[in-house]
Amino acid sequence: MMADAGKPFKIAIAGLGTVGVGTIKLLEQQASILQNRTGRALEIVAVSARDRNRDRGCDLGGYKWYDDPVEMARSEEADVFVELIGGSDGPAKASCEAALASGKHVVTANKALVAHHGHELAEVAEAKGLGLAYEAAVAGGIPVVKAIREGLSGNRISSLHGILNGTCNYILTTMRETGRSFDDVLAEAQELGYAEADPTFDVDGIDAAHKLSILASLAFGAKIDFNSVYVEGIRRITPTDIDYANELGFKFKLLGIAEDCGNGIFQRVHPVMVPMDVPIASVEGVFNAVVTEGDFVGTTVLEGRGAGGGPTASAVVADIVDIACGRIVSVFGMPAAQLAEKATLPMDSHIGAYYVRLVVVDKPGVMADITAALRDAEVSLEAVLQRGRDPGAPVSVVLTTHETSEASIRQALEQIERMDAVKEPACFIRIERFQD
Repeated sequence: MMADAGKPFKIAIAGLGTVGVGTIKLLEQQASILQNRTGRALEIVAVSARDRNRDRGCDLGGYKWYDDPVEMARSEEADVFVELIGGSDGPAKASCEAALASGKHVVTANKALVAHHGHELAEVAEAKGLGLAYEAAVAGGIPVVKAIREGLSGNRISSLHGILNGTCNYILTTMRETGRSFDDVLAEAQELGYAEADPTFDVDGIDAAHKLSILASLAFGAKIDFNSVYVEGIRRITPTDIDYANELGFKFKLLGIAEDCGNGIFQRVHPVMVPMDVPIASVEGVFNAVVTEGDFVGTTVLEGRGAGGGPTASAVVADIVDIACGRIVSVFGMPAAQLAEKATLPMDSHIGAYYVRLVVVDKPGVMADITAALRDAEVSLEAVLQRGRDPGAPVSVVLTTHETSEASIRQALEQIERMDAVKEPACFIRIERFQD
């Protein structure tokens, strides 16, 4: 049964950037479809943004304007407050708190806010019987939150991994296809609007870590623990490494990976090499994907556009529709008070295979010293690649290992990097095969 059937559902939107404007356009253009699906009109009654005079390509004249989103959140006009401001604190957090305190449902696309304050906001919302929805905060238009929280609720999820940042995926795809450098492709991504003027959150993995911490909470019934996510970005990936990966049958991806190991959980974001025949390898450009492993359902793969005004607005409106229909569920799949505090496993305990690229002086005995260091750390070699020879000059040597611990590979590389013949810090990348 529809909640308050026939009564208009009133919406206040804070933040009128790409997603905010996309949400307004979707609500306006799809008004009749949405009314049929909810049994009531979805009516925008108020908006808020920093600049009243900016041309946003849509008519905002029919909506009450607020300069202060917190004031709008406290007002009586709306049933739901839609937060599209961004940022983990400041007006985004204050306005969501004010909306919940005044009895309004909240919809947000703000992954930083949910990653840092989602648990406390969920406790408030659930205590008041209010909806706190955030589908648009993770993977844009892909309904991954609903899929894990509701569609897979009958499963114990042991692991998930995904491409959670379209900017990084675009950069790595373009580097592989064109042979261009990271800096060159990043500049292009900024010109095309795929990367921000300050790309730090994207290329250093922070954006993906926010999203991974949310998904891990949903999947494992754990409190969000963003500060325990191990994070590396993609700045150090070179065309040389991408060429070697191709030769070895791999592609580079920046992945978020979460695993429930029983005695604790791994949460990690870093570049990986994946075999070309696994599902995640075929996800290119600005697309996102999330792969889950459930005990009854097996492997599920969700793929789609992870950003942009249209896809993200689609997720925002889906949450509005749910609330308008009275479909209000526990924010993280179970009551916030029941979420467990699970131990975080240290990265040094990770077991896996590795790609290592060294720049060494090409002279007799160097490889013997390197393999001795690997042997001492109990690291077993799978393959060695060297293109050509230039006696007495620095050359690249690539090694791949069998499975070993992160602690062991780091121990070996510390010894190797102290050798006089080694001219640069080693580049080492984890290999993830994702095969049974």
